[in-house]
Amino acid sequence: MKLKYFIPSLVAVIGALFTSCSEDNTPTYLGNVKVSSSYVALPQAGGTTTITVNAAENWSIDASSVPEWLTISPMSGSVGESKVSFSAAETEDGNSCEVLLNCGENTQRINVLQFAEETEPVILTVKEAVDMIKAGTQGSKSYYVKGIVCKINEISTSYGNATFFISDDGSYKGDNANELEIYRGLWYNGGAYTDANAFSVGDEIVIKGVLIDYKGTPETQEKNSEVVSLSKSLIKCEYLAIGEEVTDELPVDGGEITAYLTCKTTNGVAVEIPAEAKDWLGVVSSTVGEVPSVTFYAKKNEGGDRSVTVFFKTTDGSKDYTSQATIKQKGAIVTCSSLAEFLAAPVGNTQYRITGVISKVAKAQYGNIYIKDFSGEVYVYGVGAKGDFEALGLKVGDIVTLVGKRGEFSGTAQMTGGQYESHIPVTEVTIEEFLTKPDSKTTYYMVTGTIKSLLDSKGKANDYGNLYMTDGTNDLYVYGCYPGYGATGDNKKFFIAENEIQVGDKLTMIGYKDTYNGLVELCGGICFGFEHAE
Repeated sequence: MKLKYFIPSLVAVIGALFTSCSEDNTPTYLGNVKVSSSYVALPQAGGTTTITVNAAENWSIDASSVPEWLTISPMSGSVGESKVSFSAAETEDGNSCEVLLNCGENTQRINVLQFAEETEPVILTVKEAVDMIKAGTQGSKSYYVKGIVCKINEISTSYGNATFFISDDGSYKGDNANELEIYRGLWYNGGAYTDANAFSVGDEIVIKGVLIDYKGTPETQEKNSEVVSLSKSLIKCEYLAIGEEVTDELPVDGGEITAYLTCKTTNGVAVEIPAEAKDWLGVVSSTVGEVPSVTFYAKKNEGGDRSVTVFFKTTDGSKDYTSQATIKQKGAIVTCSSLAEFLAAPVGNTQYRITGVISKVAKAQYGNIYIKDFSGEVYVYGVGAKGDFEALGLKVGDIVTLVGKRGEFSGTAQMTGGQYESHIPVTEVTIEEFLTKPDSKTTYYMVTGTIKSLLDSKGKANDYGNLYMTDGTNDLYVYGCYPGYGATGDNKKFFIAENEIQVGDKLTMIGYKDTYNGLVELCGGICFGFEHAE
């Protein structure tokens, strides 16, 4: 299938999409109402400013949104064009508010600012704000910054604050150069957020806040920023779906995924796929209208998990609007033959399958564990979601298979996002108890004893760790003592000699019970640990 990266019917609008708009007082549109400006500036000495409202239905100002210091006339109007005046008396400290104009089912937000001439706000671009932070010249005062919301971490109605990122072009690169993080910022006038959907990616926003550098991240000081104005984007990606299933993740084998949009202009939609994803993702079809859709096709993924943020753009003729969606695709799983292979892998999104014995539980409630095999030990940062580890009943000694990514923390390798696949439970028993168990090659036990002899059942020395251990009363023949789970070939040999293990040393083994010529044996022996006698 030949992939196309632009929708042919929309190419005509691309030129208009990439023009810039430097004026703050450009008209803003909803489906049935248009205002000549969503910003109203009043002087400190008091005065009046007038804007024009064009409405397709009757409209009215929400009186509850008008503070005492502001007078608006008229407060309502009918279909057609109306002049609306905003007046305020003199003020010493300045004022600001958000006025709500309701027209049918739509609400237009109008931001009213009254400032002293000497403190008339300069609105920075995101780049200007970031450059100032990196140069360390921002000081401790508040700045106004305008940008496009490019990533939302959280809009919390429980805590009343929001953490999100803004950039000049609506893109998110995560490189601490393109975006400004609004960290636990507040709503209008420093109020709390009461709507978890107060704004969306693609909306244009002006914030006022103290700028800081937090460990290399340009951001606003916690709870020391607030929204000054918000202009909703005229385009929005509502959701992604594969067939009837709402999802943002494609399978490993690839296929089609459709973005369903809302567009409040008549100029169509352009799609932008980042260059790094064009070798695996492309546009194959689209529809037009107020609820257009764009269908993408992804190739089979031969590597690790991958994702890309695609952009949807439109224009009303004077201003550009964007929205975005992140498309994910599962990657192939690489099965590691040993933990050493996993430890040698690069940090990234590739999924690896590893198997080993749980050697230590760091935090059971979070599933933070260590697993080891003959070649090494790996720290696993979280098996599944919180509580999954305990629910699965996993414990030290169990042989577990996990899938996750190669991560790293403070220079130490680890598995992140570990997902449970399967495990072999291992039951700890005494030698006396082991001798009474039924033979089974699928039931594993952990047995500890003192080495009584390093000779095999025929009284011969050997390289494979065939030996006898005892609890002082009962003896158990161990058919092979190997350095850990997964040992094969030559790496099974010489473990006893290389570690200078002697008669009298304490040995802990994992294996299954079998009987050969009347002799009970612990077979498939995995050495879990040993202690030299003093």
